[in-house]
Amino acid sequence: MLKIMSIAGARPNFMKLASIVRAVEKHNDDNEKTPVKHIIVHTGQHYDQKMSDSFFIDLGIPQPDINLEVGSGSHASQTAEIMKRFEPVLLDQCPDVLLVVGDVNSTIACTLVASKIEYPADQKRKRPIIVHVEAGLRSFDRDMPEEVNRILTDTISDLLFTTEESCLSQLQSEGVALEQVHFVGNVMIDTLMQHVEKAERSIIKEDLGLDNPYVLVTLHRPSNVDRQETLQPIIECLMQITQQQHIVFPVHPRTKSSLEKFGLFQILEKNPAITLADPLGYLDFLKLIKDAKVVITDSGGIQEETTVLKVPCVTLRENTERPVTVNIGTNYLIGTDPARIVKTVSEILQGNGKKGEIPPLWDGHAGERIVEILLSCAS
Repeated sequence: MLKIMSIAGARPNFMKLASIVRAVEKHNDDNEKTPVKHIIVHTGQHYDQKMSDSFFIDLGIPQPDINLEVGSGSHASQTAEIMKRFEPVLLDQCPDVLLVVGDVNSTIACTLVASKIEYPADQKRKRPIIVHVEAGLRSFDRDMPEEVNRILTDTISDLLFTTEESCLSQLQSEGVALEQVHFVGNVMIDTLMQHVEKAERSIIKEDLGLDNPYVLVTLHRPSNVDRQETLQPIIECLMQITQQQHIVFPVHPRTKSSLEKFGLFQILEKNPAITLADPLGYLDFLKLIKDAKVVITDSGGIQEETTVLKVPCVTLRENTERPVTVNIGTNYLIGTDPARIVKTVSEILQGNGKKGEIPPLWDGHAGERIVEILLSCAS
């Protein structure tokens, strides 16, 4: 039996792991003689009140086997606490494979523990094979904590699974051996394709009273929302855009706090062309993305989802770790210049948006490829 332990620190991590879960279940159904045991550890890095039983049921994700309940904190204290709580779990379970996804603090914390662990002498391995899913993505902005997590995780992982072809040359330039890297596709897109039909049945538009075309907005990055001098011009852009199109804006808690602090939330509330909402569940939000005329965001994952759904995406960042969404997808990387934001959105609303193509291997089968490679390398 192959024992795989997967780490999740926040809700998006579970969406990515859903693909691995399905692939393991499919393998076990088809191969009774070589079963895979899959253990899911939730570090509790982010508490999410929407991570209810219905979240796991809707996405077909099992409840975590282990929850470290770390909670929030500074980068240093949170990373250290995850490491302290994870080490005894790893020594108790002694998995053959430790699988980490993405770039959150849980990713690097658990990878560091696994890279230095020494299993009891009666185990067949000294430590687990460390696997990083979504390896090689780079924004080249080390002011982003996620960028540091990505680089360090890739450096000490044994197997690196990539979402786009450009990641291979990036990893090789950093000294990663060719045989460690496997281009498998995108597990987040696996989950999207698995659930897009179910999302189509969502009644979120009725719940929000939407019966006209709209622009969907999401903002949460500290560089955009923590300071008034950056957030206020973005909000002013949105007010200009409402002269052309209705806006739907599910407001992240961090963003709402800043909007209220700077006296901007009331301005949005008073505009009848803006629909404000609390953060939404995966299926409801996927429905809003799918039906939007354009999405304005600073998220990483939404750049990928809009590309697959063929929805133009205007990304309010100076860099992206997902260049394939710009090069062949529907993503516009435009920074935060107000005039450029309004001009780009206006052109898209006039019907001149990118059509885009779906990147290679974003076909819904990345999880299956990953499990197949793990069985080959770790058995």
